[in-house]
Amino acid sequence: MIVETLGQGPALGLVHGWAMHAGLFAPLVERLREHCTLHLVDLPGHGHARDDARPLDPGALAGELVDRVPGAVWLGWSLGGQVALRAALDHPQHVRGAILVASSPRFVRDEDWPHGVSPTLFSDFGDALKRDFRGTLDGFLALEALGSSSAQEELRGLRAHAFARGEPAPRALLEGLVLLDSFDVRDELPGLQVPSLWISGRRDRLVPAGAMPAAAERTPQARSVVIANAGHAPFLGAADEVAQEILRFMAEVAPGHRAS
Repeated sequence: MIVETLGQGPALGLVHGWAMHAGLFAPLVERLREHCTLHLVDLPGHGHARDDARPLDPGALAGELVDRVPGAVWLGWSLGGQVALRAALDHPQHVRGAILVASSPRFVRDEDWPHGVSPTLFSDFGDALKRDFRGTLDGFLALEALGSSSAQEELRGLRAHAFARGEPAPRALLEGLVLLDSFDVRDELPGLQVPSLWISGRRDRLVPAGAMPAAAERTPQARSVVIANAGHAPFLGAADEVAQEILRFMAEVAPGHRAS
């Protein structure tokens, strides 16, 4: 796992989504680096940490990150939200808050959780990866951009930057799909001891926008923000709005910080 640090101000860790890397956060880095010390994480098997063969275990990774960067707010996008949530749930004494961007306490739909995707989606992606690795990743990028009011622009950006640090390790991608399929911390949310911010795109086709408001309702000290014209990567199509919400949250949880 690789952590790159830059900027100044209170600590904010950023954890990317499935098949991606920290370089995708460039629009947020541009807007936040003068206000926050940013800790940009490449998870094992991804980006600069492609050769890190450790398993994608959200609990273990969260523990390592909290040890390396104590006292931070942790932001997780999509799959990365599993790591951010585990950090906040397991180590509240060392975490100031959690920001979940297009991330959910459960990604798959079931009888009492209508805010997820089809139960077969992630297993279907796993089967497709084995047949056509690069084509399946490109299809996933298209799904991430789908729904955004600037979908074509976002898709061009995703395609331009997704593999800038090399292709992710197939092993890590398959592990990530299992996590997306099985993750469920809904029952733990009422016990979350730190403030949380849940940011969603109303047009998201991977994590239905209703998931984040529903999660916030279960969670103390939580606030939900739905960005009207954004898809699964709202920090690409609505970077200014997402950055403003992050800075507002940082001002609330980080003493001495002022949003601008």
